[in-house]
Amino acid sequence: MPNSSLIEADRRHLIHPVINYRAHEARGVTVLESASGSFLRDADGNELLDAFSGLWCVNVGYGQQSIVEAATAQMNRLPYATGYFHFGSAPAIELAAKLVELSPASLQHVYFTLGGSDAVDSALRFITHYFNATGRPSKKHFIALQRGYHGSSAIGSGLTALPAFHRHFDLPLPTQHHIPSPYAYRSEFANDGALIAASVAALEAKVAALGADNVAAFFCEPIQGSGGVIVPPVGWLKAMRDACRKLGILFVADEVITGFGRTGPLFACEAENVEPDLMTVAKGLTSGYAPMGAVLMSHEIYEGIADADPGAIVGHGHTYSAHPVSAAIGLEVMRLYHEGGLLANAAALAPRFARGLDALLAHPLVGDSRHRGLLGALELVSDKDSKAGFDPSLKLSDRIASAAYRNKLVFRAFGDNILGFAPALSYTAAEFDLLFERLEKTLDDVLAAPDVRAALDHRAGVIAC
Repeated sequence: MPNSSLIEADRRHLIHPVINYRAHEARGVTVLESASGSFLRDADGNELLDAFSGLWCVNVGYGQQSIVEAATAQMNRLPYATGYFHFGSAPAIELAAKLVELSPASLQHVYFTLGGSDAVDSALRFITHYFNATGRPSKKHFIALQRGYHGSSAIGSGLTALPAFHRHFDLPLPTQHHIPSPYAYRSEFANDGALIAASVAALEAKVAALGADNVAAFFCEPIQGSGGVIVPPVGWLKAMRDACRKLGILFVADEVITGFGRTGPLFACEAENVEPDLMTVAKGLTSGYAPMGAVLMSHEIYEGIADADPGAIVGHGHTYSAHPVSAAIGLEVMRLYHEGGLLANAAALAPRFARGLDALLAHPLVGDSRHRGLLGALELVSDKDSKAGFDPSLKLSDRIASAAYRNKLVFRAFGDNILGFAPALSYTAAEFDLLFERLEKTLDDVLAAPDVRAALDHRAGVIAC
């Protein structure tokens, strides 16, 4: 089908996620045709440096032939195996064992899903089942963070705290609550310790208001992704985990974005020796080469569910849970992270990534740089002193994204003028040089627009370039 026909067919038939439908119809789709390493190629032949790993997921880079071979071999051998009726497949069993071996010690059991949203949804169902089964049916309330993202399932999107995921969906539910994000750049706390203490106090206050006997769990991302790459201070995650233990509620780490080397260690929880009660993962599990997610569960929760009703089934499942092809891919991706040297490469080049982001603090548009491992963001402001943003009528994020594309660079331009970056763990030093060269030009191009320049001039006086 010619590209023009694809664009028209897309406009007529394909519903895209998290988008304004009418705006997409008017704009038309950008058709991606192929990819290799850290580069994408669109249907018009433009070669684009991907600084976002697809959607935070292609951690190993595109075109890893060993993954293609692993998937092909598994498709030839056993393309599908149900997990129902006591059936299973070797790749799924081996991947579950590998995840338990590599994850925090508290996590001993694995349920496979198709991605992050249904991993969160599964975690919520397991938690509800666990407390009902163990004689604590009043524990129905869940607490998460403002600006948090926990997918777009029917229930999980209520824990997500981004307005678009609630509007017209009758969310959040009355049992879903949010406390302030550990957003250092937008806070007035004197130091990291004060911010951490405030987060703990907010959780304690919310549990007290609801009643500890009514609260089931606290969900958080170790670093908030879609909420703007909010990087909490070191020590925040452990403090929240310890607070949950004292309060008698479960601690759930959503590592869908931060897992599999994105922040340095294989899991962000490792950096602070945090052992969650449950952990959700996806994205980097298969590096986006096939759909798969997982819920990792403590033995205590597993035992509580397993022993509740002798002889009764646990009524939760998916047709494609523990899919053998996805599992075979996951095993090869795990090998590439470790034996293939990708975790080591990411750790070696993370300082280069950090320096590149921090250097852009000198740019007139940039108010904040934040990062951990190969996950980072720039926040754009019209006045660095007051941290004031830009008038939404400027549509700055859209303009940044368009300018970046013209400069052959892809990253995430959030609606509140935060730019998100998640380069593949396979990036080279030369690719980081290219990323920051193209990114600086993108910022300069947008700054050159008279109305953007006027917004800065109005706020902070004339800026000399």
